[in-house]
Amino acid sequence: MQSVDTAVTDLASAMKKFFRRVLPIMLVMLVCNQLNRSNIGYAQDHLQADVGIGAAAYGFGAGLFFIAYAIFELPSNVMMEKYGAKIWLTRIMISWGIVSFLMAFVQNETMFYVLRFLLGAAEAGFFPAVIFYFARWVPAGQRGKATAVFIAGSSVAAALSGPIAGLLLSLHDVLGLRGWQWLFGFEGVLSVVVGITVFFFLDAKIQDAKWLTAVEKSALTATIAQEDAQHAKADGGKVNRWKMLLNPQILLLCGIYFSVQLSIYANTFWLPTIVKQIPGTTDLSVGFLSSIPWLCAVFAMYFAAKWQDKAKSKRPLLVAALLVAAVGTLAAALASPVLALVFLAVAAMGFKSASPLFWTIPQSTLHPLVLAPAIAIINSLGNLGGFVAPFGFGIIKEQTGSVVPGLFALAAASTVAAILVYFLKERKPASDVAEKASAPGAAGLEPSTAR
Repeated sequence: MQSVDTAVTDLASAMKKFFRRVLPIMLVMLVCNQLNRSNIGYAQDHLQADVGIGAAAYGFGAGLFFIAYAIFELPSNVMMEKYGAKIWLTRIMISWGIVSFLMAFVQNETMFYVLRFLLGAAEAGFFPAVIFYFARWVPAGQRGKATAVFIAGSSVAAALSGPIAGLLLSLHDVLGLRGWQWLFGFEGVLSVVVGITVFFFLDAKIQDAKWLTAVEKSALTATIAQEDAQHAKADGGKVNRWKMLLNPQILLLCGIYFSVQLSIYANTFWLPTIVKQIPGTTDLSVGFLSSIPWLCAVFAMYFAAKWQDKAKSKRPLLVAALLVAAVGTLAAALASPVLALVFLAVAAMGFKSASPLFWTIPQSTLHPLVLAPAIAIINSLGNLGGFVAPFGFGIIKEQTGSVVPGLFALAAASTVAAILVYFLKERKPASDVAEKASAPGAAGLEPSTAR
């Protein structure tokens, strides 16, 4: 019993160190990522005025990012497995920072399209690499918390992106550069600097972590290995990697995540446009007002994370989050500009909470041998929602002069996704003994097969 108690204590100590040291590094990377993804939303009107990029061209260019992301994500994840998270995540950050910096010199639609495509190619693999990194470092019972905190960082970044964009856009004609050039240039350089810094602080494997003691490394490695073994036992020890990737459940996960991404990126790229409909707004005030939905989402994600740790099944919480997104979006479509911002804040609380709730499902139900490629496929196909949303909104805006029909479509998509959640199958515990062995109450853990 003493040895078991000691192992639990060592594991808890290792996790505390992980959350203090590694998770902040991941959050800084995610902040840079979201700044570079969302900046064109604030630069849209300036790109139209200075470069002649209209609503449809803007939407198509914004969406091209996700086409490239889908094409290169799986190869990128394969390379990550080969070279390790430390090298590959550093490469990803530096690459997207360089491309984002080059956006400051865009001169026409064609150049805009090419750079957006290259940005997607450069960034491909970032999110699934982080999720896979968690799966190799964090026991299943705390993986949901790590994922929730990480994804919550995207809302914090989105909230910060508005004020930062407003301030940078106000540097109009400083040193002969337009405000939007300062926006792309500064945020691109920031990513390159952070990417280089990350190389010296991020460890690829548990055994490389000098900040863990030998017994902490042993406890953490043994726990991850035990959970992997439980997966193999539950699946009879036989795993056909490619057959699992064609499993209808994975395709169902792709469809649900596609809907979540529709809402996230429709708001990322078009929220500033909606906010600008409020009378008397400026670039700076639009930036600050646009941060409100994302700030609300941070609080919602916090409480969703607390609830999900206590829930045996994540499906009801995910359904609730998707329905909140649907109701908020529908109300925003029918409201005045000021009230629309309020209801979009409600919607953001729903679709941003849905994202971390969603990712606990594949992490806890997929076999370790298929986890990395499955996450890449789910993320890449689901991220196509990031192409459909901005491109569709751009066409709608150019044809009707309004984005309201697009909001109706988003509400419908979230409702359909909520229905699809109930077709997901959840893995049951391999045995009560295995559950108790891998989920000691003192450590707050639960086995990877117990969902």
